[in-house]
Amino acid sequence: MAGAAQDVEYLGLETRLLDDDIVKFEARVRGQEGRAAAIAYSECAAAQYALIRGYGFARHLRTNVHEEAGIWRADAVYTVSPALPEGLRTIDAEVVVANCKDNGIPTV
Repeated sequence: MAGAAQDVEYLGLETRLLDDDIVKFEARVRGQEGRAAAIAYSECAAAQYALIRGYGFARHLRTNVHEEAGIWRADAVYTVSPALPEGLRTIDAEVVVANCKDNGIPTV
């Protein structure tokens, strides 16, 4: 998982439910690996959110990343589901959360 550089500062994230199973995350980071770290941070949040809701999986729909004044923002949208969703960009929430913890990336 990208974005686990030691010089990354995780500045928080916002979660917004768009529909019953569609969730938007805005993750903010600062650091040398800013773009990759912001994307990884949003993926970690999506995986943890799926587990909190009692689901085991998420599917990435889109991520927009931009930088302003040294702060990178990833605006990401995921679906969450109890069963493995169709598509190529699916994540197993338990595996991703474990990887995030191993790499020091916050999940909440």
